[in-house]
Amino acid sequence: MDGEYVPSAWDWVREQVETYERSGGRQGTTLLDTGLPVVVVTMRGAKTGKIRKAPVMRVEHGGEYAVVASKGGDPAHPAWYANLLAHPDEVWLQDGPDRFAVHVRELDGDERRLWWERAVAAYPPYAEYQAATARRIPVLLATRSSSRT
Repeated sequence: MDGEYVPSAWDWVREQVETYERSGGRQGTTLLDTGLPVVVVTMRGAKTGKIRKAPVMRVEHGGEYAVVASKGGDPAHPAWYANLLAHPDEVWLQDGPDRFAVHVRELDGDERRLWWERAVAAYPPYAEYQAATARRIPVLLATRSSSRT
C-alpha cells in the first residue's frame, strides 16, 4: 500500500506493530501479557488518507477473519473503524508471517451473531466490553482479496 505511514499515538499499539513487523510476524504476536494471538491490520485513514496500522485479536475461521471494533467497551468506536468503512478495499492483514490483501465489510444479522460468538470464544473479554457500553460493537469480516497480492 502506497502512502505515508503514521504510527499510533498509543505507545503499546505502536510498539506492538513495530515488533510484529520487524520480526516478520514471529514476535509481538500476542496481546500484551494475555498470551492470546493478534493480527495486524493495515488500512488507509478515512480523513487523512495516510497509512494506519492496528493490532486486533486473531479471530479466524475458514481463512476469513473477524475484526472487532471493541475499543475495550469504550462508548466510542475506535478510530480505525471509520478507516475500514471508508476504504474497505485498501486493507492488508498480517497473521504471523503471512501478509495479504483483504476486503472488509461490516456484518449484521445471523452472520454477525455467528462471528460474534467466534470472537468471544477467541477473546472472552469481548462479552464484558459489550456489557460495558450502550453501542453495539461492530464486527467486520476480512476476506482475502484475489485481485491484489
